[in-house]
Amino acid sequence: MHHELAFLYNYLIVGAMLFGIGAVGFLARRNMIVMFLSAEVMLQGVSVSLVALGRFHNDFGGQVLVVFIIAVAACEAAIALALVLALFRRSGKLDIAVWHALREDNQPAFEEPELPELPAETPGDWPKLTPAGVQPEISPEDTDYRRHV
Repeated sequence: MHHELAFLYNYLIVGAMLFGIGAVGFLARRNMIVMFLSAEVMLQGVSVSLVALGRFHNDFGGQVLVVFIIAVAACEAAIALALVLALFRRSGKLDIAVWHALREDNQPAFEEPELPELPAETPGDWPKLTPAGVQPEISPEDTDYRRHV
């Protein structure tokens, strides 16, 4: 039983990591294709967890639900592709901010906040190489004596 519990924990950790990576990708990116792919990764994380729990409890309910999740994900991918193509044909961009042009008339327009100016970097002291053809100076101690063999 101990091995089965460790097996379950490992799969639940993988499912949680997939869901977390998908959530970060969905919230952090503005490209629509990446957002839809992140939603798919979140669905797959839930699917891995459901299959692991179904296997642990010797119940096929989790596996059956995963089959439905995969079918819904395929439908969602088809609809998402249609929406992405329609928006790209209309505006020529895949930025999610373009969708704000489709808002209702009583909603305020989307305004992206200005980024602060970055301070100018001062070049640091870079190491200098000896010019080509000039032999670097080596101390006689380094050439006459060996510190180790």
